[in-house]
Amino acid sequence: MHLRNRHGTPVDPVPFVVVVGLTFMVLLSFGPLYGRELGLALETAIVLSAALFAVAAVVAFYRQVWTFDPEMTGSVPSAVRAERLFYLIPILAALIVALSVPLILG
Repeated sequence: MHLRNRHGTPVDPVPFVVVVGLTFMVLLSFGPLYGRELGLALETAIVLSAALFAVAAVVAFYRQVWTFDPEMTGSVPSAVRAERLFYLIPILAALIVALSVPLILG
């Protein structure tokens, strides 16, 4: 996969693919369940979740590919980026658990 920003410079696709994959997983796993709990038909809940995923994917592409400036990557040390990623993992795990609780109790 060769992604390029608006200036034609190659951009690493991994952050974009990870964000889109996680968004797909969360929205299409929990979206229809919450839609059903809110009284929507299953088909409507799936379509709404897919539409939200499409919007999130476009926003992620815009932020992480289209407007990405490769020269700015070196300004943030890799240790700081790794630390941010390390703290993001438990936050995502807690988010998934928090999303599951109402469905378990309801």
